[in-house]
Amino acid sequence: MHPLQCVLRVQRCLRRGPLASVSWLLFRTCRAHSSIPSSACPSPERPQEDGVGKDFSSRLATGPTFQDFLRSALVPPEKPSSSEMEDPPPYLTADELLGRQRRVYLETYGCQMNVNDTEIAWSILEKSGYLRTNSLQEADVILLVTCSIREKAEQTIWNRLHQLKSLKSKRLRSRVPLRIGILGCMAERLKEEILNREKMVDILAGPDAYRDLPRLLAVAESGQQAANVLLSLDETYADVMPVQTSPSATSAFVSIMRGCDNMCSYCIVPFTRGRERSRPIASILEEVRKLSEQGLKEVTLLGQNVNSFRDNSEVQFNNAVSTNLSRGFSTNYKAKQGGLRFAHLLDQVSRIDPEMRIRFTSPHPKDFPDEVLQLIHERDNICKQIHLPAQSGSSRVLEAMRRGYSREAYVELIQHIRESIPGVSLSSDFIAGFCGETEEDHLQTVSLLREVQYNIGFLFAYSMRQKTRAYHRLKDDIPEEVKLRRLEELITVFREEATKVNKSFVGCTQLVLVEGPSKRSATDLCGRNDGNLKVIFPDVEVEDVTDSGLRVRAQPGDYVLVKITSASSQTLKGHVLRKTTLKDSTAYC
Repeated sequence: MHPLQCVLRVQRCLRRGPLASVSWLLFRTCRAHSSIPSSACPSPERPQEDGVGKDFSSRLATGPTFQDFLRSALVPPEKPSSSEMEDPPPYLTADELLGRQRRVYLETYGCQMNVNDTEIAWSILEKSGYLRTNSLQEADVILLVTCSIREKAEQTIWNRLHQLKSLKSKRLRSRVPLRIGILGCMAERLKEEILNREKMVDILAGPDAYRDLPRLLAVAESGQQAANVLLSLDETYADVMPVQTSPSATSAFVSIMRGCDNMCSYCIVPFTRGRERSRPIASILEEVRKLSEQGLKEVTLLGQNVNSFRDNSEVQFNNAVSTNLSRGFSTNYKAKQGGLRFAHLLDQVSRIDPEMRIRFTSPHPKDFPDEVLQLIHERDNICKQIHLPAQSGSSRVLEAMRRGYSREAYVELIQHIRESIPGVSLSSDFIAGFCGETEEDHLQTVSLLREVQYNIGFLFAYSMRQKTRAYHRLKDDIPEEVKLRRLEELITVFREEATKVNKSFVGCTQLVLVEGPSKRSATDLCGRNDGNLKVIFPDVEVEDVTDSGLRVRAQPGDYVLVKITSASSQTLKGHVLRKTTLKDSTAYC
């Protein structure tokens, strides 16, 4: 049996328990129950005979037994606070857990959650003594934070590993061996397949195993492959302060919850990121305050199902009144009671800094009660932009997807949102070619795009994922060429309608948060308006109304007023009027 297969058997038996309390025992368990000889795993770069690997193996062999592992899992110890250091596992010394100034190169693929995960992983490694590098050639450790939502996303990682193979093989013997790790959803989904297919991969860490990175890297230094792909029911990294990967950033992502309970039939997320669990509100507010103190002007609250947030961290929260679902919507799980809900969190976050914009993604349409919509309408610093994933315009397909609503209920919600928040900007997700989708179903999706007229859209061809309900119960019966043709038709219609709705901004003044130079012109600046649309404008001196009319050039993080002169499906263009503040801008926008 492959060592990791033993871990997976244990994982299926132990569905709960803090990751840190059991993860250090996994490798011992693998070795104790594996038929692979100990000489099969070491890397050729550091043979056992050099004494390091031999010493490691001897310590490992005298470590805890499988029975110790089971006993520890039954009674998980308390998690140490962020200021405390855990005792090292018996087969490693405290010094071996340190980075010793080895340089880490991080690459991020996929969604905004992966961007935030990269910042969490780096925060953990930085505290262990690792250094960050932006150069592949300088790196001693290369970590890829991966996505598994579609087959194309995974193929991108396989291709990248093929490119990195030559870099590892050409590593000078005078340098420490190069270690390569796969983090995130792809590690969680494929597990041992990655280790079997690419022997050059040294470590695997699932989305709930980033605290274990120092140990995994220490094990890899002995020449062993190391993996931790346990999912947790309570890990939120609430005590880990993410380190911003871009020092000049004007905005930041703040993770407020992890996992998803919706179990839509097409979606792999519940299987790669686990069940829903929310961070305590206090830790979220602390992180947002620190970001405000650092001068950041925009925060995006993140979660796979962000508006399903429910903080049950304190006993008194369990008596809180549950909010209702959007009218005509249902869930695939038993209704949850108690806890502080998303409206309470949004209210508290928006009060921290009136000059900081607040966004959130990705929500589910079922969780938009009136109190959330009213709050968005009332608070100037909560962006009037809502992401409302539809996935399909056909009620029949929506039922097969297990989305919990019909087309009619979705359209009614759209109308209610527009009535509650005048001028709101809408974005959505759509899947082309889902199982059993007919031409009539497809045309209903086309008609929904025309009816709603989204400002922003994310459209993809369906990619079946193992483990999902669709994989087990439905047939992926739409030919690839049909999927792509339908996708192109959806994209064309979306662009036509988005261009129409975005042209309504022409002649209007928009408040824009400056992000930096335009990628296409050295003489232009780029930023985003309240609706999250990209705005391009000339980099010229303007009046600064915050400083007695002094003329200045706008800098990243500044708010400026821009009069829109042209629009496309994705971009607005205009000329800058003045530098301002979020509060003062309400008189002009």
